[in-house]
Amino acid sequence: MTDFGYTMMCEQSPPDRLVHDLQKAEEAGFDFSVISDHFQPWLEEQGHSGYAWSILGAAAQATERIGLMSFVTCPILRYHPAIVAQKAATMQILSGNRFRLGLGAGENLNEHVVGRGWPSVGVRHRMLAEAVDMIAALFDSSGDRVNYRGEYYSLETAKLWDLPEERVPIGVAVSGRDSCELAGSKADLMVAVEPKAELGEMFDKAGGTGKPRVGQVAVCYDPDRDAAVKRAHEQFRWFGLGWKVNADLPNPDSFDSATQFVEPQQVAEALPCGPDVEEHVQKIKPFVDAGFTQVALVQIGAEHQKPFIDWAENELLPALRAL
Repeated sequence: MTDFGYTMMCEQSPPDRLVHDLQKAEEAGFDFSVISDHFQPWLEEQGHSGYAWSILGAAAQATERIGLMSFVTCPILRYHPAIVAQKAATMQILSGNRFRLGLGAGENLNEHVVGRGWPSVGVRHRMLAEAVDMIAALFDSSGDRVNYRGEYYSLETAKLWDLPEERVPIGVAVSGRDSCELAGSKADLMVAVEPKAELGEMFDKAGGTGKPRVGQVAVCYDPDRDAAVKRAHEQFRWFGLGWKVNADLPNPDSFDSATQFVEPQQVAEALPCGPDVEEHVQKIKPFVDAGFTQVALVQIGAEHQKPFIDWAENELLPALRAL
């Protein structure tokens, strides 16, 4: 059976509201949660980008049951891998072993801000592979000091002084063969935002058989479908650009330019909009059909989280669990 989660989307809501909305999502019965980790929003219309790790710490104390996960953190430029390991281990302790560390090769949007440039995709994948190895070594060190010499990163007699009782599971975001091979061979779970069965097949072939696969899909619930389509277009028209484009554009105004000819109806065709449960189910179902064990839902619009959570509790989640 597929589990269904709730997304704390840092780009569209202020930090305190994200935590408050997560509390409501836990009460409504969502199975797990994920949080984006951005320095900038995709579009200026979204208007926010709080620090995900502070929000996670607050969320761990404000909730009791719901799982928490970074979706995803880039450990190759803005953060050093050792610092990511320290943050994740701390989160696992604070949350009572409810945390999973989702990692990915990142986007120029968030990483160029530290002034180290934006590497080519092949370099980013090699950097990510080293980062995963380094983070795993720190998790598995049992408190011993770790030394590491790689092409891109080094560790000097480093150790995590606070290790959780349960090792933090590591997920890696995938979009093609190289990332699937990395995830299958080094990670505990696969992360993706496209319901492509071939991603899971490549993940399995690289060693991922039997491991969880976590997907994500944006939705826009509103009693008024026209209002939902308008809001989805305003805030999520970038969603269909594809990750090869999304990874390389540097700023929100770049995404605005790249999506200037995207029409509202194009967004409505790709994402479920409005109050029709069946439409939402049919556009989420491809993830279930592709073998994803967990699917996180992103409700578009900061002011529309409570109505969505109430509707999901009473209508959408029961329909999805009946699949």
